[in-house]
Amino acid sequence: MLRDLPVHRHENLLIGPEHFSDAGVYRLRDDLALVQTTDFFPPLVDDPYAFGRIAATNSLSDVYAMGARPVTALNIVGFPDEELPLSVLGEILRGGSDVVAAAGAVIVGGHSLRDREIKYGLAVTGVVDPRKLITNRSARPGDRLILTKPLGSGVLTTAARKELISADALSEAIDLMTQLNAAASEAMVAAGASAATDITGFGLLGHAFELAEASGVSLRIRAGSVPLMHRALDLARQGCVTRAHRGTRQHLGSALRHDGVEDALLNVLADAQTSGGLLIAVDASRAAALRSTIEARGAGPAAEIGEVLARGPHVVVVDP
Repeated sequence: MLRDLPVHRHENLLIGPEHFSDAGVYRLRDDLALVQTTDFFPPLVDDPYAFGRIAATNSLSDVYAMGARPVTALNIVGFPDEELPLSVLGEILRGGSDVVAAAGAVIVGGHSLRDREIKYGLAVTGVVDPRKLITNRSARPGDRLILTKPLGSGVLTTAARKELISADALSEAIDLMTQLNAAASEAMVAAGASAATDITGFGLLGHAFELAEASGVSLRIRAGSVPLMHRALDLARQGCVTRAHRGTRQHLGSALRHDGVEDALLNVLADAQTSGGLLIAVDASRAAALRSTIEARGAGPAAEIGEVLARGPHVVVVDP
């Protein structure tokens, strides 16, 4: 669809919608650029305060994926005010406000509309020195791939909706979905990471594909090295995955090679994540130090899950 829309070009537009970028970047000065992004979605959990926190953390993630710092946010709200009390909306907004404050940013306003389904998220503006900007376009063969959060939020929230796990069992996913990627972002900038993206709606495999395509490389992922949330694989074997996994696998098609990998595990790797971690490509000599720094800042455990290859016949290769 985007191919049919006019392309906006400007000397200060450093990053636009091309190349699957996480956010847009507009240069104000040689040492200052704006990073802009937006995201919103329906509730994944029943607790409105927790949902507000999750949605806000997810919205901020694209800024962190670019190595930037969020400064302002605008609330985006759809709410069925004739069916639900406004106190529910108040809790959602309180959750979002608390996360934005924890990120050191401020909410400057927003917009709401009446909707049949609750929706919430943020439009976020961040700042970055363009010389330190990290994109998904510059991964290099030989780089190691670091993942900063376990996968499984889509599996666990699906299982909770099916009442296959308790609210307590969902707490791991909620804790991870409300963990800001700020510390991991700062660590990757300090380590001079080559490229990065965050893992959200297209799952690890979908976003890995985008990074590889944008960088003109291939990625090898070791499935057994990818950290998973507790019970995620067992629940995936019971069919607790979102519909997104199927779309991602179909979209990758022949660009994906997966020899000897259990199908349920492959589904987890392709499944949608909400407010997932960062996938970072970094020089092999700095990979261990980056993992240690991320973990020392309380944002781990970070895992080395694969490597960047010269472009081959498959864009993403998944080994056991």
